[in-house]
Amino acid sequence: MLLVQIVDDTAINLDLLATVARRLGDDVEVSCHLDPRDALAACETRMPDLIVVDYMMPGMDGHTYIEAIRGRPAARDVPVVMITAAADRSVRNRALDLGATDFLTKPVDVHEVRARLSNLLQLRRQTLKLKDRNRWLADEVSRATRTVNEREVELIVRLSKAAEFRDPETGDHIHRMADYSRLIARIIGCDDDFQDLLHRAAPMHDIGKLGIPDGILLKQGRLDEHEFSVMQRHAQIGYDILSGSASLLVQLGAEIALGHHEKFDGTGYPNRLRGTAIPLSARIVAVADVFDALTSERPYKSAWPVERARGLLEEQRGRHFDPDCVEAFLSGWDTVEDIRRRFAQRQPAPALAQLP
Repeated sequence: MLLVQIVDDTAINLDLLATVARRLGDDVEVSCHLDPRDALAACETRMPDLIVVDYMMPGMDGHTYIEAIRGRPAARDVPVVMITAAADRSVRNRALDLGATDFLTKPVDVHEVRARLSNLLQLRRQTLKLKDRNRWLADEVSRATRTVNEREVELIVRLSKAAEFRDPETGDHIHRMADYSRLIARIIGCDDDFQDLLHRAAPMHDIGKLGIPDGILLKQGRLDEHEFSVMQRHAQIGYDILSGSASLLVQLGAEIALGHHEKFDGTGYPNRLRGTAIPLSARIVAVADVFDALTSERPYKSAWPVERARGLLEEQRGRHFDPDCVEAFLSGWDTVEDIRRRFAQRQPAPALAQLP
């Protein structure tokens, strides 16, 4: 329903205008007000679709009323018609400056009133239809964007799991270390957008293991010097797989893949970066990844006790790990334990062939 508000301090004028307005369509209802202050108060509950206001009224004239209405965001595109007997052009110019849409001159002509109000209501109907369509389009774009993002994340997780199934690590490793990474980012003060992006990108850290020969990747025992040098290539391979993407998520994944084995003291690989020359994302993931790897059971090793792994993080502050990232991780220890408990209750990850 469209609401026409009529504001006039003369009852007979209200009755005449209301009668004309009610005949403009079955979708039209009318609200009449003798006092403009009551009319303004009514707009708090429901904003009209068309306002007809007299100029000469006690307490608040038409100019003041239009100015008050146009100050409300919801009324910026509502048509406003001023009724005036004034011949002074300055009155109309002032009304136009304040946001009047059209004018009626007293004594009003019923035919003119009907024609002008009918035209303005038709414009209002079209405006509302356009708003509804724009809102629908915005919702559709948002829904489509959300679907694309969800599928992008799903693809990344599946690729990350593919690397893990070759490693072989538990499927929950990528979820735990992603949660640890977001925890660290939050505590050191990263903004929400970065936290979310990091959480989605962190699982890509070891995707380069897809390029490592099985004889080295699956070896149960210490790697010799040559084998270890081949294993180290997974950082560069991961970067090569992910680099050059237009996706911010994949770009961050490439940065993490290349840098998460760098060490704070410059002894890491592949580029022996030192300190803050290592991207923050990689410094964060290094702490999260190593802690979860140490505390997880693998075919070639038993899981470390949590306190032993925590002790290694403390011992390696400023050497392997960024001290600020270690401090953030340890200061969120209650959350760390919650993450461990949450994933301990999950079912084991399915084999790759069993993924839906």
